[in-house]
Amino acid sequence: MGTGHTSRKKGGRCKLKKYKRKTWLCRRAKDTDQIQEEIEKADESGKSITFEYDDELPGGGQFYCVETGKHFTDAKGLSDHKKSRYYKRRCKELKEEKYTQDVSDWASGMTREKLPPAHGN
Repeated sequence: MGTGHTSRKKGGRCKLKKYKRKTWLCRRAKDTDQIQEEIEKADESGKSITFEYDDELPGGGQFYCVETGKHFTDAKGLSDHKKSRYYKRRCKELKEEKYTQDVSDWASGMTREKLPPAHGN
């Protein structure tokens, strides 16, 4: 009679920063500005975003959602995804104006405003 694996308890790695960072990064979705750039490039070139058949990607890379940057195994999975809350929120975020360096400079107060002379010279 054994008690099973006693060396690894559930949640044994919960406090390891390296482990948390690795798991967070591998599941992370693309940022909205990256997706907006991809859409702009596709509009400029006049081609839609498509992938060649690839065995490594789910569904061979044929079922790709541009707005979220995810691959799906079949058309049903893609159509179900397009009805989801996550997809609708992402579409709303993509309609907003793209965040640029000029906007961040303005928000931090580093603008170059031309003020009138103080003493009327």
